[in-house]
Amino acid sequence: MKAIGTAQPLPVSDPRSLLDLEMPDPEYAAHDLLVEVQAISVNPVDVKVRLSARPEPGEHRILGWDAVGRVRAVGSQVQGFQPGDRVFYAGQIDRPGSNAQLQAVDARIAAHAPQTLGDEDAAALPLTSLTAWETLFDRLRVDDPVPGAANALLVIGGAGGVGSITVQLARALTGLTVIATASRPETVEWVKKMGAHHVLDHRQPLAPQVAALGIGAPAFVFSTTHTDRYLADVVELIAPQGRIALIDDPAALDVMPLKRKSLSLHWELMFTRPLFGTADLQRQQEILREVARLADAGTIATTRTGSLGTINAANLRKAHALLESGTAIGKTTLAGFD
Repeated sequence: MKAIGTAQPLPVSDPRSLLDLEMPDPEYAAHDLLVEVQAISVNPVDVKVRLSARPEPGEHRILGWDAVGRVRAVGSQVQGFQPGDRVFYAGQIDRPGSNAQLQAVDARIAAHAPQTLGDEDAAALPLTSLTAWETLFDRLRVDDPVPGAANALLVIGGAGGVGSITVQLARALTGLTVIATASRPETVEWVKKMGAHHVLDHRQPLAPQVAALGIGAPAFVFSTTHTDRYLADVVELIAPQGRIALIDDPAALDVMPLKRKSLSLHWELMFTRPLFGTADLQRQQEILREVARLADAGTIATTRTGSLGTINAANLRKAHALLESGTAIGKTTLAGFD
């Protein structure tokens, strides 16, 4: 099969950073689907793994954690799927990814793809939807109000892939007032399109902007990027006993300022459940089923903003470069193999 992989950490400008490969078809286990990949999208995790992966000499790391495809075969313990089914999923960080013609993925973290969305539009959704859903309902527990706080959510980095779908899900599934940050005219417009009630400029202090809204101190903050830069502002603007979630990887984070307000801090990694085979692993399939239902009902929209053509090393390097530029809006996808 054709695949794209990396053999050593290199800047994306180096043609060797991502390579076109010919590899054996993957084996699949009892709980797995063997999927013919039709479309993928890229995420910041692809860049992080590319810049840190050091496979054994002669080996390659296959990246990619978003896919839509057709089931070719099912493992002996799989229920609810059969060959020919169209599925979507994010996969897991400790297995070969979706930048390949064939991928083995645990059926318990996959679901039937939205029927009303094309392959690339659907491929933009799994990883970010799982991240957003788990953050909102499993980490922040937004359905459990914070006494005395404004029933509001601040999303830092609202125009990114995770921010875009978080805003949509919060609007569709909760009664939260949704505040999101953006700084450029095009990102402000995008975040408003996603459904944010208010948009703040994250290049300016956030606490005064939240206070100026006149809604009170928000109960919840979700930081998708540069948490170390914004934490002092977040501590100032959030309500006492509020809840903060983050997904980025700050080198250091001083949490002592959270004590005075009894704030809680929650890290979200959507790979945790499959990585550790948790008892609630099936929840990811349930979330993706609901995401598909919401998409088919027209309640949420794809966050895809562009396509870079077929799935090959050159196009994936372009996608990685776009993510590394820090200017990406929504999600970028690729489809099909040359």
